[in-house]
Amino acid sequence: MAALATDAGSLHGAARRLNSPGLALLFVSLTGIGFAIGAMNVWSIAMAEYHEQDMLLGIIPAAFSTGSFLGGLVYGRRTWSRTTANRLIIASAAFLAGWLPLVTLPVPFAATAAITVPGAFLTVVVACAYVTTDALAPADRSSEAYAWLILSIGVGQSSQHPGARVLPVAYGVERPLIEQIRSGTAETGCC
Repeated sequence: MAALATDAGSLHGAARRLNSPGLALLFVSLTGIGFAIGAMNVWSIAMAEYHEQDMLLGIIPAAFSTGSFLGGLVYGRRTWSRTTANRLIIASAAFLAGWLPLVTLPVPFAATAAITVPGAFLTVVVACAYVTTDALAPADRSSEAYAWLILSIGVGQSSQHPGARVLPVAYGVERPLIEQIRSGTAETGCC
């Protein structure tokens, strides 16, 4: 009976080990990072439709990935004086700011070049997120914490896809959304 009580107590303690406010905040924040990546994929579809250039479906995500690769090379080659938490905050702010030029709905060449900027900071955000997760999670639960990190980004990414093609059709939208935004006639279907 004593062995059962010990096992039950250790199981209860093990289940609570990842219940850290810092980890929860990090994982929720990473969902937002994934949301932005998913939105980029949907945006590339709209750009391809509007400009009638199917190649944008692959070029825009490829440019984002190239920016991420180059950002990782630069980040890995430097020695950083700031703490991981500071680097995570700065990289997240730069990742967010990197999307702002795309709000102007640039032409394909400019959009392809501009999308490399948030891509360059994605690697820094993810690298710092792994280091932060490692610091906040108990050593015997780090693999589980890393799985939650990946899940958080993936949930954010996938949240963009279900309505990307279905909702516009359901509301009777016949023109590509980007064209409606440019002309100021986007319909929400709510009224």
